[in-house]
Amino acid sequence: MIAGVGIDLCEISRMEKLLSDGRFLARFFSVAEQEYIHGKGKSAAQTMAGIFAAKEAFTKSLGVGIAADIRDISVLHDANGAPYYSLSGDYARTAEERGISTFFLSITHEGDMAAAVCVAERNG
Repeated sequence: MIAGVGIDLCEISRMEKLLSDGRFLARFFSVAEQEYIHGKGKSAAQTMAGIFAAKEAFTKSLGVGIAADIRDISVLHDANGAPYYSLSGDYARTAEERGISTFFLSITHEGDMAAAVCVAERNG
């Protein structure tokens, strides 16, 4: 059963300006995400914007907004490059308390925008 849906947009040019700001990266992205972003070369800002939008979409699908350490929402990628969430801390606890076990994530990029959609699914 669908428990929530979230969507977000992020300007790639905004992330381009912040790509070299170590404090921003450390505040909003897990170490694994930072390594993934920096490994993308010329598309690093595009990747960064997509991950940032995915985090925002997640909080909206959970219905809490940014209420805890945003690094507890980590956007990782499987062997085929498909993005998925890895949760810890308060966001993992909130999802468990609400009976939400699965989050579906889609990220896209076009022009100067990155967009992400998250669908939260309740257990049973």
